[in-house]
Amino acid sequence: MLRTGIGWDRHRLLPGRRCVLAGVEFTESPVGPVGFSDGDVVCHAVIDALLGAAALGDIGRHFPDTDPAHAGADSLDLLAATRDLVQQAGWTIVNIDCSVIAERPLLAGRSDDMVATLARVLNLAIGQVSVKATRGEGLGPEGRGDCITVLATTLVAGAATSEQSGD
Repeated sequence: MLRTGIGWDRHRLLPGRRCVLAGVEFTESPVGPVGFSDGDVVCHAVIDALLGAAALGDIGRHFPDTDPAHAGADSLDLLAATRDLVQQAGWTIVNIDCSVIAERPLLAGRSDDMVATLARVLNLAIGQVSVKATRGEGLGPEGRGDCITVLATTLVAGAATSEQSGD
């Protein structure tokens, strides 16, 4: 059985904030995402895509921002925990695809590092992970540079059980 998942996340950008995307720090960025954890919007979207594909709820169910244990958390750790949840539920991650929508930071030259980090944490080959960028072209909050948005999709494979298939 194959299942797809979609994850979407958006974080406000503020000057002077640390900018980490897919576990890669953009030290040259004048802005960074605001978040309860480290604000890694790429990891958060991937987490939601994986949880959705496995029908395990969403990021807020597993890592609520009301739990002080998650304050300032490294999102790669949350992603690894999500990988484990998905695997424990009987699913194998087939691929991840992410679209990052932002005026800044510029991902050119860094997307390969982001892919490598996601692949390492998810135990995937480089060819199973894609991270690409686009801009808001002056439109909407992304185009104004107010925020960064990520859309992530995933495909998982697993043996259908009666619980998974709804029988």
